[in-house]
Parts: sequence; C-alpha cells; structure tokens
Amino acid sequence: MSSDQPGGGSPYDKPSGGQQPPPDQPPPGGPSGGGPSGGGPYGGGPYGAPPPPPGGQGGQGGFGRNPYEQNPYGQDPYGGGPGAPDPLAGMPPLAEAGKRVLARVIDIVIVLIPSFLLDWASVGVQDDHFTAGRSAVGGIFTAGIGFVYEFLMTRATGQTVGKRMMRLRAAMLDNGSVPTSNAAAIRAAVLWVPAFCCSCVWFLVIGVTVLVDRPYKQGIHDKAAKTVVVQTTT
Repeated sequence: MSSDQPGGGSPYDKPSGGQQPPPDQPPPGGPSGGGPSGGGPYGGGPYGAPPPPPGGQGGQGGFGRNPYEQNPYGQDPYGGGPGAPDPLAGMPPLAEAGKRVLARVIDIVIVLIPSFLLDWASVGVQDDHFTAGRSAVGGIFTAGIGFVYEFLMTRATGQTVGKRMMRLRAAMLDNGSVPTSNAAAIRAAVLWVPAFCCSCVWFLVIGVTVLVDRPYKQGIHDKAAKTVVVQTTT
C-alpha cells in the first residue's frame, strides 16, 4: 500500500504555511473575502446595493440635495440643522417693516379708544363732570381688550384690522397656515398683557425687535408663537 496521500482535498480547507486556494476556486464570500460585497462578514449590504454616486447623496441635483443650498434665509428657525426644508419655501414675501408699524399703530388706536372711554367712565361722575379713571384700571382695560381683539382676529384669518388695511397676514412659520388657537393666544398674550403697565415702552420694544430680527423679522410675540407676518393681496 502506498503511503502517498491523495492530493487536492477540499478547496476551502484552511490553507497553511501561507498557501492560497487554487486560482480557479475563489474563497467563500466573494472576491474580497469578507462577504458578498466585502467590508465585513456580511459585506456592505445584504442586497448588494451599489455605492452612492459621487458628489454626495443623490449626486448633483439629485433627490438627496441639501435643501438649504437654495434657502435665502440660511437657517432653520427651530434649530433642525441642514435636514429640514426651508420654512418660507412657497410662502409670500415677508412683510415690510414700515407696513407692520402702520398696521400696529392702527390696531393700537382701535384698542385704546374703548379702553380710554371705559377708563374715563370707571370713576363715574364727580363734581358734575367725568374724571379720568385710574391708570391701573385703564391698563387692565387695554390689556384685556387688546388680548381679546388680537386673539379672535388672528385665530380667524390671521389679520387684524390694521393688517387687513396694510394687506398683511400673520402665518405659522412652519407651513404658512392661519395661526392655531394656541399660537394666536400666545401671540396675543405676549403682545398685549405687558401693556397693562408699560404699553408705550413695550410696543417700542416690539417694534425694535421686528426691525432688527433676522432672518424672519419676528417680534418677541412672533418668536413665542412661532409665527411670521407676510404680505398678501387681500
């Protein structure tokens, strides 16, 4: 009996001494030895997905394009980073500062007329003539009437009388819709409740924040409610 061992054996036996499998028998798992597409015991993906094209996901002009490449405002107001769409895409232009100021002046006058009359009459008749009411009472009337006025009109159409005259509208920043009840309430409260004690100073602060804010021209009340004011044709 010959002592020679039969050659060949299994082509997948572990090679020893640095030997490699025969060239006509590739190692298991594909040419790269790590799986169907290499890079690990199961490869880069179980379905052999092709590598992404150059130039980032989707390539130049593809569906994976960063939406903020075309965002003229350059940032996401909610801090979502470069993955969220531009909130103002498809929205009308933001309102001009001058028109916003005029609209606010009109609304303040509308609120102050009944507030002043109620304040004036709150003490009643003294010495055969009306006397001005106490300033605290007038502040309560101003804050209360202003809140109700702003809330109801903003929730209904996004337009107060002043905004309608200036062809402006309050809108939700994320989708341009008429402000929700919660947003309208927050907006009205931040705008009018501080008018209880310091209406002149407070509205000046509101106006300054609208003028200096970038990129959405939001006053303090807009930021609190996540709204913007845009131009409209009606």
